Amino acid sequence: MNKDEKFLFPELKRRFAEAVSRNRAEGILFSGGLDSALVAAYSRNCRAVSVGLESYGEDRYYADEVAKFLKLDHYHKTVEIEEAIATIPEVIKIFRSFDPAIPNDVTAYLGLKYAKNIGLCSMMTGDGSDEIFLGYNFMLEKKDLRKYLDRMYRTMRFSSNKIGEHLEIDIKQPFLDKEFMDFSQGVDVDLKIRKENGKTWGKWILRKAFEGVLPQEVLWQNKRPLEVGSGMTKLRNIIESRVTDEEFEAGNRSFPIKFRNKEHFYYYLIYRDVVGEIPVPQKDEKTCKCCGAGMNQSACHCKICGDVTEWKEVK
Repeated sequence: MNKDEKFLFPELKRRFAEAVSRNRAEGILFSGGLDSALVAAYSRNCRAVSVGLESYGEDRYYADEVAKFLKLDHYHKTVEIEEAIATIPEVIKIFRSFDPAIPNDVTAYLGLKYAKNIGLCSMMTGDGSDEIFLGYNFMLEKKDLRKYLDRMYRTMRFSSNKIGEHLEIDIKQPFLDKEFMDFSQGVDVDLKIRKENGKTWGKWILRKAFEGVLPQEVLWQNKRPLEVGSGMTKLRNIIESRVTDEEFEAGNRSFPIKFRNKEHFYYYLIYRDVVGEIPVPQKDEKTCKCCGAGMNQSACHCKICGDVTEWKEVK
């Protein structure tokens, strides 16, 4: 692909605007992060929906600032700790999983449920941007990023799709628009990760190309995973404190599962209650080394327990 920034930046903006236009919805799941802010910048007539756990997390600040800058109708739901914890069984039932990523899924679930409660039937998300433009911090350390990206394009999945199906909300994902995806695959890795003012940034090309569209503070903010920005990561310590050492030790003796910690064990107990037993491997599947569930032979991530140890084969 042409590396000339004078060509590439406007081309990226044009293609992204078209992707948003093809994937319009009544609302947007909104954190104020770079990805949802860019979607919102090209969808100013939609309603922005954000959620946060009490006073924890930075998303509320950025969501308010971006909404003010773009003149968006912004709806924010403050979630109490007990409400969030009470949501966990529903999330586990939807995903049929006790993956420790649950606080992230709780955030998406509560945001989409709130959107439905205020009458929205379709929602856009910023899903896919971090994956295709290398936005996660751990990606900065990967050695063979082209190989990693090739695999990522084939395997990435997003919780909003399954939650949307459950809640009967139509999910639109402009970054995953096929034409835009085809274009983004051709963008060189060294334009996705690059140094700026002495710091290495993921999604560099997005930050540079859209200068002037959003405030610098928004464009150059650090990556905040959904559970961190919303404050839902706070649930982890709270859940840990609700499992005694004796209960955890008894669980490790009783169940043939390699629990990561008390939080993982807590989710499993709910899984047993709302889902049941872990499915055994089928003939054409391999066995998860953590929980014993069946996995696709090419899978690197167990959908049941969340074990990701086999990602190490993609360095």
